[in-house]
Amino acid sequence: MRKLLPVETFEAIKPRLKEFKLTFYLLNRNRLTMIAVITVFLLVLIAILAPLIVPYKEHVISGTNPQEKLLPPSQEHLFGTDELGRDIFSRVIYGTRISLETALAAVGLALLIGVPLGAIAGATGGVVDEVIMRITDIFLSFPPLLLAILIAAFLGPSLTNAMLAIAVAWWPWYTRLIRGQAVSMRERQFVRAARAIGTPHFKIVFGHIVPNTIAPVIVQASMDLGGVILTAASLSFLGLGAQPPTPEWGLMVSTSRNYFLNAWWYSIFPGLAIFITVLVFNLVGDGLREVLDPRTRKY
Repeated sequence: MRKLLPVETFEAIKPRLKEFKLTFYLLNRNRLTMIAVITVFLLVLIAILAPLIVPYKEHVISGTNPQEKLLPPSQEHLFGTDELGRDIFSRVIYGTRISLETALAAVGLALLIGVPLGAIAGATGGVVDEVIMRITDIFLSFPPLLLAILIAAFLGPSLTNAMLAIAVAWWPWYTRLIRGQAVSMRERQFVRAARAIGTPHFKIVFGHIVPNTIAPVIVQASMDLGGVILTAASLSFLGLGAQPPTPEWGLMVSTSRNYFLNAWWYSIFPGLAIFITVLVFNLVGDGLREVLDPRTRKY
């Protein structure tokens, strides 16, 4: 097999470069979406650099300073201190890493379960489709938060179990979404051609159908990241997620309830972190939907 010349290689990727430039141009036209994208990048950067930028590393997990408990925001403690004298700013910053890791892991696991099942159900049809979709309907009959609470309570209170509970509650949505896309794809000409030349069914599903149905899944996953962060915070708030002294936002809000009247800053700043993070992920998801969906794309 002869090697591709540089010119041929460039010509092969030229359509993808053109599509990428168009996507970036459309995103840039929506200022609100661009602000949200920049904010998400900042959150990711904060999560990566959290151990390096927190001013009081010893306060993140086990360190305490009872002499400075419940101090209001000041130059020394930007977000004030908690009931153990720990710097809230340091804990909120480190909580960014915990929340993003939990959301990415939960959504990634839900995708690993939901996408293959949906693709197999939609591309195969028949009894396989019926069995997979009826199981999916059973899970969809429960509200996601309620199902996550039930599973987390059964597994036991911990951040890992909360992540698993969220993944189990979320995968049916991806299964139904990808199944609908796969049903519309399985009779397309390129799929029928692959079937006619004897391409194995497994390769047709994951080599032809899944790559052409992944765009709506990406949009849905980007929007679900915010919902998963909110759900993880809710589980921690109820005592079913992260456990003390983990600096998780929902757990911090739960602990601060007893001090709200005298130390408003204790609950306000972790709550604002949850609000801003969920908001920007929803805005990014809306922006991606407008760009990737031809029906809503505006040139």
